[in-house]
Amino acid sequence: MSQETSNRAGQTALAVWLGRLGPVMGLFVVYALFAVVGPGSFSSLHNLVTIARQTTIVGMAALGMTMVIMLGGIDLSVGSIVALSSVVVAGLLVLGVDPLPAALGGILTGALCGFVTGLLITRLRVVPFIVTLGMLLVIRGTAKGLAHQETIEPPRSWLGELTAELAQGQRWLLLPPGVWLTLLMALAVAFVLRYTRFGRHVVAVGSNEQTARLCGIAVARTQILVYTLSAGFAGLAGLMQFSRLRIGDPSVAVGLELDVIAAVVIGGGSLAGGEGSVLGTMVGALIMTVIRSGCSQMGIATWVQEIVTGVIIVLAVALDRLRHRRLSDQ
Repeated sequence: MSQETSNRAGQTALAVWLGRLGPVMGLFVVYALFAVVGPGSFSSLHNLVTIARQTTIVGMAALGMTMVIMLGGIDLSVGSIVALSSVVVAGLLVLGVDPLPAALGGILTGALCGFVTGLLITRLRVVPFIVTLGMLLVIRGTAKGLAHQETIEPPRSWLGELTAELAQGQRWLLLPPGVWLTLLMALAVAFVLRYTRFGRHVVAVGSNEQTARLCGIAVARTQILVYTLSAGFAGLAGLMQFSRLRIGDPSVAVGLELDVIAAVVIGGGSLAGGEGSVLGTMVGALIMTVIRSGCSQMGIATWVQEIVTGVIIVLAVALDRLRHRRLSDQ
């Protein structure tokens, strides 16, 4: 009997490790495939840096979505928050506000949207899908109203250099500041989820909300805080979006929430809640960027890229379900 128990424990541990390493192996396979069949420019150092730059927007927003999905929730308003944040940053710069306070204004605007979302979910007891779907429209409309349905072109500032190619005198940085900021935020979120009481509460609520409540966890407060933080990260993604375009555009990031959710799911996050990892999320975001970069350089149509991404999402969810079934049978 003890031998059987030991075998089951070994199989469970192997399944857990495969779940963690699967996205990383997938990234290597996808990159290797395009490196072989794609043009030589794909595997160049310049293209690798470009891929890192292009991943900052989805990667930053996906850090917050990781916490939401681990909580057992969903947030469909991420793309709208990115647009609103870029509009606020650009608008504040036009009013003469210094770049740093303008950036903080965009981030805090996003966090405020998440706070309202969390309140609606916990107070009205409406499922997150419906609340965030409504907030998607409210926030997008607010962004268009603030910008008068036009793009806002502010004066140039250092905010536009966050995701730009490094100048000759900045090559010592290796990567643009926005990429380093994304990596720093990833480390911070990973630390919080793994080593703090708040992180344990997020996992507990996502695993079983009723049990978490019986254990004395302030479920509503945890949910509000998670949605606030997630929207704050979407605000940071909006800052990256502004840096990329150097304008505030209320029409950008339509459908971005699907890419963000896909990054978390591809990275091993479970839509049932209670599971997810920052490393997996960042790898998931990189996988999608690598696919788009490879397809673009090979001249493959955009609609084919969308089909490929959709197939990968479905396969990731199917593998997650299969893994859970096997673990429950053991």
